Amino acid sequence: MAITSSSPDSLLSSLLPPKPNGNPSTGTTSNHKHDGGAVFVLESKGDWWHAGFHLTTAIVGPSILALPYVFRGLGWILGFICLTVMGVVTFYSYYLMSKVLELCENQGRRHIRFRELASDVLGSGGMFYFVIFIQTAVNTGITIGTILLSADSIKILYSNLVPDGPLKLYHFIMMVTFAMILLSQLPSFHSLRYINFGSLLLSLGYTSLVVGACIHAGSSKNAPPKDYSLNPEQSTRAFDAFTSISIVATILGNGIFPEIQATMAPPATGKMVKGLIMCYTVIVLTFFSTSVSGYWAFGNQSSANVLRNLLPDDGPPLVPTWVMGLIVIFVILQLLPIGLVYSQVAYEILETQSADVKEGMYSNRNLIPRLLLRSLYMIFCAFVAAMLPFFGDINGIIGGIGFIPLDFILPMLMYNMTHKPTKSSLTYWINISIMVVFTGVGIMGTFSSVRSLVLDATSL
Repeated sequence: MAITSSSPDSLLSSLLPPKPNGNPSTGTTSNHKHDGGAVFVLESKGDWWHAGFHLTTAIVGPSILALPYVFRGLGWILGFICLTVMGVVTFYSYYLMSKVLELCENQGRRHIRFRELASDVLGSGGMFYFVIFIQTAVNTGITIGTILLSADSIKILYSNLVPDGPLKLYHFIMMVTFAMILLSQLPSFHSLRYINFGSLLLSLGYTSLVVGACIHAGSSKNAPPKDYSLNPEQSTRAFDAFTSISIVATILGNGIFPEIQATMAPPATGKMVKGLIMCYTVIVLTFFSTSVSGYWAFGNQSSANVLRNLLPDDGPPLVPTWVMGLIVIFVILQLLPIGLVYSQVAYEILETQSADVKEGMYSNRNLIPRLLLRSLYMIFCAFVAAMLPFFGDINGIIGGIGFIPLDFILPMLMYNMTHKPTKSSLTYWINISIMVVFTGVGIMGTFSSVRSLVLDATSL
């Protein structure tokens, strides 16, 4: 059945945030009852551990392989401090956002979308469009990046097995895209819960392998000399530090926290904190072990992807081939769930327009538009990945620009406006300080990332 056409006015009105007249016991607002994005994609059936699976998948991914490079720009002491402080700040930020969401729910306004929450709390229509623009750009960028990185990883395996094989990168992009199209037909965020549990296990698996590989490489006779000195030029050292901080902010950000909390069956009071604790337990286990082992093994030669250190271009592999193969396979398998998680906002927007909740989730009326629209979205992401093979570098800048306001500024601002801590309280000034500091970090980190990208491009 054809998708019902919509005028520009109806499209705009469908994206506007719902009025605060919802029912927290049912988990819907009056505007959401006929909203396919809310009823189908963001259905609220999960428990706290499901939310923990989703959040862990959104944060703990192959990007942690860049953490030794972060220490390269900061050194041992500042590296530990940066990773610890950023971890504490993001946990605190997500905790505050969960409290804002719970307060709104208890007041009869259950928000399931970041853009609706920000617009309601901040009282600005412009904030609604700011959030939807940043969130959509970041999420689409991550989906493109996961397709490209998955295809590139498969190509690495293929090149080792078939050195003179005829297949090119775009062939592997097509393969990954086909797999993503199939998996994207899972109708709701909640339906990804077991896939995301597998993603959590995969992250623990390849982290353990990478840590073991780095210890083996650092202890081998072919290990590079261990030099932990920073760049002697003061300006370069400062830029490296801000780039490192920006990388950590990007890795720890997710930008879809309200949508993840929305997957839990209402009432959500107290549940999300348990999911956060699960997620940050995995973060502590994976982030610090990867950082320490990789930087210990390779020092100031640490690459932006520690796997490149384990397979140097100018020497023999520092780990057995089967270990590297297993790491790459685990990474590829985890990238698929990450791409699916960050596609949910796009799917929710599409089904807000295309779905008819009266017909049921699996009816032909909703199944056919879902198949077509989600397939087209993945094909678009694949096309960009094929056209811009260096998109990963650009995506780092997009992530830095997007995650800072969504995860380090807006949660503190919304908490101060909803819970209204007194201006003499410690909470108020902690929140203000975080907003000010990370606004500066975002600006400097973006500038440093652009500088690094330009330097890398000119060196080609």
